[in-house]
Amino acid sequence: MSSDFIAIGHIDDIPQRGARCVNTAFGRIAVFRTAEDEVFAIDDRCPHKGGPLSEGMVHGRAVTCPLHNMVISLESGTAQGADEGEVQTYPVRVENGRLSIALSALPMAAE
Repeated sequence: MSSDFIAIGHIDDIPQRGARCVNTAFGRIAVFRTAEDEVFAIDDRCPHKGGPLSEGMVHGRAVTCPLHNMVISLESGTAQGADEGEVQTYPVRVENGRLSIALSALPMAAE
């Protein structure tokens, strides 16, 4: 497995219990910062109705979709609630406040 990471910003760019998005050629990735300064990255699209998870409320290690209140685990990407589903998670590294995401985890281009 490749260990190449790409820089995506600084932890201070993301408010506690907030998110910012990284646009890739394959879609938007939401990068979240918890109240405890943990950082997680997941697809910015709820598996239920496609809501923007980056606009949801962060609580603990989860985010609630702003459209239909589906709760998504930031650790596993698994949805909890009436509908099942999951989103892709991405490894994030924090070194001296600088954030980077694993390039090898980004989706491959569709053929």
